[in-house]
Amino acid sequence: MESNYTDEQLIELVHENSEEAKSILYERNKYKIEYFIKKYSVAAKALGIDLTDLHQEAMVAFTDAILNYNPKKDASLATFICLCVERRIKKCCIKAGRIKNQVMKDSLSLEYNYDNSDATLKEIIEDEGSDPLLKMTEEEQYIELITTIKNSLTDFESEVYELLTNGMSYRDIAIILDKEPKQIDNTIQRIKSKIRKILDERKN
Repeated sequence: MESNYTDEQLIELVHENSEEAKSILYERNKYKIEYFIKKYSVAAKALGIDLTDLHQEAMVAFTDAILNYNPKKDASLATFICLCVERRIKKCCIKAGRIKNQVMKDSLSLEYNYDNSDATLKEIIEDEGSDPLLKMTEEEQYIELITTIKNSLTDFESEVYELLTNGMSYRDIAIILDKEPKQIDNTIQRIKSKIRKILDERKN
């Protein structure tokens, strides 16, 4: 099979049980999958998780990702695969029962401090008054806010935003999206600027 198929074409072939298509997709995303295995290898070792098991978990996540990927609903395939792989590896570590709850909470929540950023997303998506938006009693208002934010973003900014709110640093995002870290950092700043503008408009 020629490897110049698009990701979408290969996904269709995977759904037809093509192992060759699956292999091509794996080769295209191999270095990203291995990146996350390496990223958590030290923690896994400390938790008594064999690296072979970690790799197996990553492969299960990869398979699940390509079987469940929906180009109409999800981000790019590469981004979706990375999200699935990291989530499964984290769950594997949690199951080991050794990672402190606060570490995982910080890693997965809006409290995460994003390296070069001067504030967390929670601090940005927050009213300057006494009632932070994240503590709204009306869930519909919060959903509306998030929808407004997402609708204001470009396709690329949306991918960065999704990865960012899933606890990935700008360095992780740069590797996943194959971009320079500075470009990702600049994109994060644009996202923050748009969020602040939306919040200001909601106050008026």
